[in-house]
Amino acid sequence: MKATLHHFHHAAQRAALAGLAAFSLFGAGLAHADVDLAKSSVVATTKQMNVPVDGKFKKFSVQLNFDPAKPTAGSANVSIDTASYDLGADDYNKQAQGKEWFDSAAFPNATFVSSAIAPAGGNQYKVTGKLTIKGKSQTVVVPVVIASQGATQTFDGSLPIKRTQFDVGTGEWKDTSVVADEVVIKFHLVSTKK
Repeated sequence: MKATLHHFHHAAQRAALAGLAAFSLFGAGLAHADVDLAKSSVVATTKQMNVPVDGKFKKFSVQLNFDPAKPTAGSANVSIDTASYDLGADDYNKQAQGKEWFDSAAFPNATFVSSAIAPAGGNQYKVTGKLTIKGKSQTVVVPVVIASQGATQTFDGSLPIKRTQFDVGTGEWKDTSVVADEVVIKFHLVSTKK
């Protein structure tokens, strides 16, 4: 019995190692492109009393795998640090991190995970995926323009969302006459193919 258990333990270890190796390979495939975070940006524009206000997310991470020859095989995985949202003033930033807005303490990251990429003519693509903000998820379709120049690829797009669908801006902020319901998330990602 002991020998069988010992053998089982080794088999399990081997399986775990094989799984780990496969996962590393898969990980390497996903990290097909290195995103230059210094040149990239993710901005959320809100309208306050009809005046557009840009806030920039200072911290985010991106995994991109995109080959123009095989666009449908591509994938994107974006994670945004909600506490890094910068409106240019500390008191606004603290308010944005608070419970009524991003509740960054409870929900430190907003994520987008693609499920499909479809060509939409020229260098335009429609990227379908799940957007999760404050624990609420919605399936969204993001129009993206992808340009390649040498080893560099740029991904540009903007996605209008309704903040109330993600519980962003609760309490007195639910009133959309002060801060509009529609928020536009704009991104410019620069990556270098490995």
